Amino acid sequence: MSEKKKVHLVLGSGGARGVAHIGVIEELEKEGYEIIEVIGCSMGAVVGGIYCAGQLPEYKKWMLSLTKKGVFDLLDFTFTSQGFVKGERLFGKHIEVTGQQKIEDFKIPFTAVATDMKHHKEVHFKEGDLFKALRASVSIPGIFTPIVDEEKVLVDGGVLNPLPINLVNKREDAIIVAVDINSKTIVEELLVKEEKKQRKRYWFESILPDSIKELTKSEEKKIESFSLFELMESTFSFTQDRLTELMIEHYKPDILVEVPRETCDTFEFYKSKQLVEIGARAFRNALVKFV
Repeated sequence: MSEKKKVHLVLGSGGARGVAHIGVIEELEKEGYEIIEVIGCSMGAVVGGIYCAGQLPEYKKWMLSLTKKGVFDLLDFTFTSQGFVKGERLFGKHIEVTGQQKIEDFKIPFTAVATDMKHHKEVHFKEGDLFKALRASVSIPGIFTPIVDEEKVLVDGGVLNPLPINLVNKREDAIIVAVDINSKTIVEELLVKEEKKQRKRYWFESILPDSIKELTKSEEKKIESFSLFELMESTFSFTQDRLTELMIEHYKPDILVEVPRETCDTFEFYKSKQLVEIGARAFRNALVKFV
């Protein structure tokens, strides 16, 4: 490229793989790009919002310090019909790390995407309390309890728009960089190497208390190929994949950064160091195709 361009940055949903967004942002800045807008969904909203608040270095430091036990300790389990993780402990820690933030105070415009289940539509947070917006955007249905906001029942933005490229109001002097962290592309050098397992263990199983796991054992014996956890994970993933494909097809970004879904499971935040590196490498791979 003969000159550096401004960037509209779109960060997709995908649980712990969203830590890779940090690597993408750092590489953009190293290359001299100016990020003029960030639109994020779910974990993409978390990283994007904290970046726009100017607190990404502090957040990254905390993420890199997480262990398996540390991640588990952040999950405040509850037993309700709407979800089994409250999320108060997790986002209380976010606030502790970065402080209270108001979206309208950011120098870089930011949008977090959530889904209003009651009215069957997207909700776009462009102002107000950052952590309220992020807590709504990451509320995976059936896992996190939803946020009730006046007449709205808010859950994960990925239900309707996991990669919200359509929300970009593109400037003529800027490019769109979209980061898909649920890519089907298998790029061996990007994957986090793990020992082969006899059966894929879904992330739900690794975080659930034993009392909940027991409830599913009898049903799993009846249908060996699909446990409750596999059905929950796969159903949500299939829907997100299709929506993302349609979004990329109709709103083609200038640079599409792809992080494979196989990189890690949804709650494996203790792999943050590897995930930041993976995001950086994925961006460099995508940039080569663009230049």
